[in-house]
Amino acid sequence: LLGNDQELTKLPVVAKYIYLVFLATIAVPVALGAAGFTGAGIAAGSLAAKMMSAAAIANGGGVAAGSAVAALQSVGAAGLSTATTAAVTAGGALLAAIFP
Repeated sequence: LLGNDQELTKLPVVAKYIYLVFLATIAVPVALGAAGFTGAGIAAGSLAAKMMSAAAIANGGGVAAGSAVAALQSVGAAGLSTATTAAVTAGGALLAAIFP
């Protein structure tokens, strides 16, 4: 998927940003799954489990809704929402326009 570095350097700047945004929208859910944020919940013994434990201890026994752990689990379970994917894509396009 990453291909040859020489092929990437031949792409126009805008195409590079679009390519990197495309990779990010795929890589984020994959990385979260590898960390233990899965569709079936947080995997036992994983980095996600350690984060959940620390968040629960810091919050007096439960993980707060809207916390980083809760948000990561949401993305790990369902993937990036259409709105988030659109926002990341728009942000990449804006960066490409600002920094040609």
